[in-house]
Amino acid sequence: MVDTIDHPLREAVQRRRTLTAHHTLGDLIASYRSSSRYTFLRARTRRDYDQVLDHLEAALGPVAVASIKRPQVIAQMEANAHRTRFANYVQQVLSVLFEHAIDLGWINHNPAKSVRKLKTPAERRAPHHPWTDAAIATFRKRANPTARLIFELGIGSVQRPGDWPKFRWSDYDGEALRITQSKTGVSLWLPCTLELQRTLDTTPRTGITILADGAGRPFSYFKTARIMREERTRLGLLDHDLHALRYRGVQELAHAGCTDDEIAAFSGHASMAMIRKYAGAARQEMRARSAIAKRVERYPLTA
Repeated sequence: MVDTIDHPLREAVQRRRTLTAHHTLGDLIASYRSSSRYTFLRARTRRDYDQVLDHLEAALGPVAVASIKRPQVIAQMEANAHRTRFANYVQQVLSVLFEHAIDLGWINHNPAKSVRKLKTPAERRAPHHPWTDAAIATFRKRANPTARLIFELGIGSVQRPGDWPKFRWSDYDGEALRITQSKTGVSLWLPCTLELQRTLDTTPRTGITILADGAGRPFSYFKTARIMREERTRLGLLDHDLHALRYRGVQELAHAGCTDDEIAAFSGHASMAMIRKYAGAARQEMRARSAIAKRVERYPLTA
């Protein structure tokens, strides 16, 4: 009796192994893209994943999923080591794909799980240089109106550059802006700085979005970045990038004496550690100024 049961069971297991051995990474990517794992991702995350999925399909599309081992995952990361963030995304997306394959019964373990992420070499780390008072004064005085609008929207809202093109005129009530952040999904009410309020109140409303061309066509992030890069180049301010405007906004809030919670209410940061990183330089400067004032008072200039 045992033999008559075991024999068909062994055959079924063998058939399953034969079938799953033919599933390729291309098949897995197609299945993943039609699953809720993918369709429930936020739009921005989906766009980021798509870049990696397209790359993996081109590189490993015909390869059987069951044949991919940890060394191949690492090899794909190393092949993209010149762009560290993308290389680490390769590991992340492969891990998600293999979890999906496990759910489908195609494999039993995830070869990308716990693979160590690559580190960016020190010489390639490009820090965000906060906009200095002098750089801000130069930009406000000499920038063209479109670049000035982008600038004030960035520094005034303290949001990520990718969210600036999302602002609509209907989000502005004459006092504040509203936005739902693409990265976090957090909805924020953002009182405008006086500079931002004046800029918005004097900007012609040509389209639905605040950032739009003369025909009302909305700006993409890439167009926004290109306009700012051209103007920063013209004004000799290339050291100060778009993300550094968010950095500067946090610093201004810190200089004004805002607590971490107050800054988070504006910036939407979920991590207090990130806020302390952004605000740290401003607070160190404030403490140093306070310290030197006390020191000079105690030890005045001698005759």
